[in-house]
Amino acid sequence: MAQRFRRGGRLLAMGTGPAAADAAHVVVEFVHPVIVGKRALPALALPGGGSATTVELFGAADDIALVFSPDGAEPDLAAAMAAAVRRQLLTVALLGGGVDGRGGRVAAVAGLDHVIVVPSTDRRVVREAHVTAYHVLWELVHVFLDAPEAPGDH
Repeated sequence: MAQRFRRGGRLLAMGTGPAAADAAHVVVEFVHPVIVGKRALPALALPGGGSATTVELFGAADDIALVFSPDGAEPDLAAAMAAAVRRQLLTVALLGGGVDGRGGRVAAVAGLDHVIVVPSTDRRVVREAHVTAYHVLWELVHVFLDAPEAPGDH
């Protein structure tokens, strides 16, 4: 993610229903860092929670698509992530186990870069794990941005 931000990319966050709140929250974390000295990074919660159309409209190859879903069952989010793969965005999916225990339709999208599935059907447990995960991602992005030379930089 840090490499994408270094290249001018943006974070495009998606989620529907209660997961839309997580998408909005992570955007605020990146745009308005609460830790003094950490830089603001470009991020946007996609309108309507995210769809293939909004990814195609707003997404570019250096961007990051981050999706939240408590069960991975939403066809619109699966289509949005498929569009992100086609447009060569870095894709990160934070999912709950869902009916199949594997992250549902979203996790089944071919070509996703990173899929983290919380093995639970309890939406509260899934949400708590997602909140922890995106705070860790935020911290790691800043650790690598602050490094003199991040892995993969030339």
